[in-house]
Amino acid sequence: MRWLVDFVVDFNWFVLTYFVALNATYLVVIAGAAATMVRSVRRPDPASRDDIFANPLTPAVSILVPAFNESAGIIDSVRGMLTLRYPQFEVVVVDDGSTDDTFELLRREYDLREVAPTIDTAVPLRGEIRSVHVPSAGDEPLVVVRKANAGRRADALNAGLNVARYPLVCMVDADSLLDPDALLRVVQPFLTDPQRVVATGGAIRPVNGAKVYRGQVVEVGQPRRWIERIQVVEYQRAFLLGRTGWSRFSGLLIISGAFGLFRRDAILEVGGLDANSLGEDADLVATLHRHLREHRREYAVVFVPEPACWTELPRDRRVLGRQRRRWSHGLAQVLWKQRRMMFNPRYGRVGLVVLPYYLFFELLGPIVELLGIAAVAVGLAFGLVNVSFALLLATVALAYGVLLSFAALAIDQLTPHHSTEWRDIGIGALAAVAENLGYRQLHAWWRLRGLWSSVRGRDPAWGEMPRTGFTAPPAANPASSQGMRPVRAGRHDQLLRR
Repeated sequence: MRWLVDFVVDFNWFVLTYFVALNATYLVVIAGAAATMVRSVRRPDPASRDDIFANPLTPAVSILVPAFNESAGIIDSVRGMLTLRYPQFEVVVVDDGSTDDTFELLRREYDLREVAPTIDTAVPLRGEIRSVHVPSAGDEPLVVVRKANAGRRADALNAGLNVARYPLVCMVDADSLLDPDALLRVVQPFLTDPQRVVATGGAIRPVNGAKVYRGQVVEVGQPRRWIERIQVVEYQRAFLLGRTGWSRFSGLLIISGAFGLFRRDAILEVGGLDANSLGEDADLVATLHRHLREHRREYAVVFVPEPACWTELPRDRRVLGRQRRRWSHGLAQVLWKQRRMMFNPRYGRVGLVVLPYYLFFELLGPIVELLGIAAVAVGLAFGLVNVSFALLLATVALAYGVLLSFAALAIDQLTPHHSTEWRDIGIGALAAVAENLGYRQLHAWWRLRGLWSSVRGRDPAWGEMPRTGFTAPPAANPASSQGMRPVRAGRHDQLLRR
């Protein structure tokens, strides 16, 4: 019996140490992100957006938009992309075998006609391209590709990659909206360091709770449901600050598939996106790291926190659970595929620091967390763990989690996309606390199930996320109508000029 007591006590101390190490690492990452954000506020941009727009050397961009059953928001999404402020770009929508009226809505809205363009076959496809369409009037830089569904988003992106005409490709989800100046901001590193930069990513922000007019977010706010509010905090902490911090330390592994800008030739060098991967975005970035390291080429993968891509969050637990299981499964696939980089000094800090972090803290984290909860419960039930220790473990886990989220909420106030309403700030703070009281443990269970499905070699159920669309009620002057105000970029621009 003594061995069981020792094991339970030792394991609980291990869990406590694990949580301290995990959150200490994340504090370092967030500190790096904070330094980057403060610096961007205090120092003016080396190249203003007007200069980038007028610069004849600004590279043209092909925006790739894979779409499967996106009828609820496809028109607003495409409309917003076509009104982006950028000198030369095209929008390539890939209708990936939709069974709803996604294509019919696009056909009516833009009076599409079928054409027979020359398609590059640099990247092989699983689902054949059936037809290509452009607006009859020819006054919109829009291309709509219809292809057979092959069960993977990566295959649709590869189809768009073959059709794309320009040297940079921007991958955007069909259920997303971009800020009007998003491309001007996210392309800046390519102009500042054109020889090294191969990929950049922008911030992913929840559109839930925001108000949208004609494809543009005109007001930021908190969504109604707590499950959505908690996700807002997650996105601020992980997708904004986490990636900003890793980028500062030259260790960015994930550029979200919802908003990433890449050199087309670099993607073609590695054979396009892996159509077998559920986490094709992380897999592409990891593959670029590996390829460029192995060829001993200087390169940079950069996160730009200011441009925003607004995306719709899951609104119920079932859909959210499916999403997080897919993410965990996809991460396991990426780490297994890139295992030869792990702990290998040849691959620099990506191999020695970043990949081990994702293995021990992101992929295996739910195992430690759930076993830790079970060990504490067993220890208390059989008197193997004293109440003081259990309280210490719970306090450390809760305090660190809340501290990280509060730091994310505070730093987010430096960005141009924050809400200035005290009510919204208060709701965010409450969501940061609520996240640790049930949601975090449920999230760990979803991630564990995703890991288990990857071990078994079975893809998690994809399913469909119900879309509500973006469009707000029309108004004569949406920016000044009651209850609607433009996203506050003015305050940030004033700070930049200081």
